[in-house]
Amino acid sequence: MSRIGKRQAEPLHDKQSEPDTRELPIDKVGVRRLLFPIRVRDKARAFQNTVATVGMYVDLPHHFKGTHMSRFIEVLNAHGDAIHVENINNILRAMRQKLNADTARLEIEFPYFMSKKSPVSRRKSLMDYTARFDASAAGSDHDFVLTVKANVTTLCPCSKAIARYGAHNQRGEVAVQVRSNRIVWIEDVIAIIEHSASSELYALLKRQDEKAVTERAYENPVFVEDLVRNVAVKLNADPRVTWYKVQAENFESIHNHNAYACIENPKRG
Repeated sequence: MSRIGKRQAEPLHDKQSEPDTRELPIDKVGVRRLLFPIRVRDKARAFQNTVATVGMYVDLPHHFKGTHMSRFIEVLNAHGDAIHVENINNILRAMRQKLNADTARLEIEFPYFMSKKSPVSRRKSLMDYTARFDASAAGSDHDFVLTVKANVTTLCPCSKAIARYGAHNQRGEVAVQVRSNRIVWIEDVIAIIEHSASSELYALLKRQDEKAVTERAYENPVFVEDLVRNVAVKLNADPRVTWYKVQAENFESIHNHNAYACIENPKRG
């Protein structure tokens, strides 16, 4: 046997498994900002290909020096490229087993695309949104939070009431987080957000579409406070939703600051 072959046959020291004398457990250790191609199942029961930014974490007992980072990547690749709510618990279970951990956490954030038709010309274009899965498992307890972010148009009611020639409007970003007892689709949350604003956004607008969108916004003025309340009313009426948090931020067009509002409501029943 060559010297190289002999060295390769010798067992490698497992530094991570050495004892640690500081007696300090670590709540969350792992890998983050990992780009990974995935397929996400949509409401039409089809799959959408996208690229996710992934974070994977476990807890580390006080007596271990470190965790085995490569095992996170092994777990992720072992489950293929299709990630949806239904197989996230399998990934969490594999993380706990592979890394001998009590708690596992998974973060998956990705751009999500939907085809939309402009309101008058009916021209199709793709709109991008942001979706995120936050899941954890500890003992028999499991938690899953869906986050959806969508941009909208808001027109200021105060400006409309006092101005002689129009009203200022701006783009706003709405982030909705939900826990649920059944699947809430990304498309469902997007619809709730867009129907709560002065107007939804489009990637492609012809002149007749632009006229329709601006007039619709003018007819439906909303403060940032109205926006989060409109979303909350719809979430309160959805029996699938058990908890939610709604945040809205308007990127003001006539101020050098943004307007912000938030509602968090732990639903009962």
